[in-house]
This record gives sequence, structure tokens and C-alpha cells, in this order.
Amino acid sequence: MVLLIMIAAETFSPRRPLSLGRTRWPANLGIVVMNVLIVRLLLPGGAIAAALWAGARDFGLFNWLNWSGSVEIIAAVILLDLIIYGQHVLFHAVPVLWRLHMVHHADRDIDVTTGLRFHPIEIILSMLIKITVVALLGAPVLAVIIFEIILNGMAMFNHANVRLPGKVDKLLRLLVITPDVHRVHHSVLKPETNSNYGFNLSVWDHLFGTYRAQPEYGHTNMTIGLEHLQSAPTHRLGFMLRLPFNGDIGQYPIFKHQKSRHG
Repeated sequence: MVLLIMIAAETFSPRRPLSLGRTRWPANLGIVVMNVLIVRLLLPGGAIAAALWAGARDFGLFNWLNWSGSVEIIAAVILLDLIIYGQHVLFHAVPVLWRLHMVHHADRDIDVTTGLRFHPIEIILSMLIKITVVALLGAPVLAVIIFEIILNGMAMFNHANVRLPGKVDKLLRLLVITPDVHRVHHSVLKPETNSNYGFNLSVWDHLFGTYRAQPEYGHTNMTIGLEHLQSAPTHRLGFMLRLPFNGDIGQYPIFKHQKSRHG
């Protein structure tokens, strides 16, 4: 439902022109189908199964604290969001993980399908991290379900190529990651790539000093993607699957805030 709403919003109120447009969609959506099948085959039940396992064995932080149900759910959703923020930073900070995450950043346009575009190995690792955290927290099943719904919906929302009214964006970004906030993260400029890691709550970027309000060249003129892959067939599924195993990872991004040739 969120996917269809965002597609409609992008169609009627786009934020910026797209260079490749929907020619990217077969590969972007194709890798989504592949990821869903792989996760269901290798990790059936995923994080929900981990929550059920922890609950049945009275294992994990929240099972030991024995807080009220509503407090546990709210706390678990917030902590899981913090973990996702930290995981995102980690995938930028560790070279072998960045190779996987490059598939997401290599998209030369950003729209709702970019929010679903991840290499299968990154999806598996992300799910393993989430399963481990859910078990250690003893997160309630309902909290995991709520978090998964919010995470998937927000990933599509904040990657969407949609224009929000300025006042609406200004208000929303006080609490959550809007499309204009996350678009900065997909810039070819390294200081911008190394900012705005949040997917749901915007508080983490403010708290850890990774928030950047606007791109240097504006949302219309900024260049999306990775600088060394601007001429590569990044919209092809085969290229996306092979990318982590290619030799060139470009100018390694994390914490290297020197200006690029665009700066």
C-alpha cells in the first residue's frame, strides 16, 4: 500500500527530475523479489520468530525487567530504531560491509524503489543482526511487528521522489526522516554521504552529530549515487549483484570529510 501511495505521489508531485527514471525499476524490484525469497528460505520467521523464541524462554532484557506491556513495546521500538541507525553507520564504516551497501548507494536516481534496493548478502546480515538484537532485548512480538511495519513504510517514504510543502517538511523532520532529509545521504559528496543515517526517527542524527539539513547544491542540482559509478550500468540487476565483488570501491566514504572534486 505504501509503495503504491508513494508511486502516485512521485508521479503527481516529483521533487526532482530523474536521469534514468523507471528504467531502473525492473532491477530494483527484481532484487526485492530475490531478497524476499532468500530470507524466507534461509531465515523463516525472521525477527518475529526470535521474539517468540525469547518470550517462550523468558529470555532477554525486557523479559527480565518485567515492565508493563505498553512501556516495553514503546521502548523496544525506539531501541530497535537506534540499532538500525547504528547498523547503517557500521555498513559505511567497515570496508567489506560498505562493498555490500554500495549496491544501495549506486542507484543514480532516488525514488521509492531505491528504499528497497539492497544486495541479498546485506539483507541476510541485516536480518541476522536484527534477530540477535530482538532475542537479547526480549522484545515483545507486537513491538517487532510494529517496528517492521514502520521500518518498511518509512524506507519507502523517505526515499520517495516526492515534494512535500516546506512547512510540512520542516515540522515532520523534527521527529522523523523526510525525503528531503534522507536524499542528502545519497549525494555523491562524501560529507553528505556520511550524514543523515536515520531511517525512522531523526533524533539519532542530531544526537550523534550526523545531521545535515540540506545538500550543498540543492535538491534539484545535487548528483545522486556514487561518484566513481556515474557511467556504470547501475540499473542492471547483474551489475548490482556483482558490484560488491568488483575491485573498485571508489573513494572510501566514512569519516573522510575532505572535499571531492565537486566541492
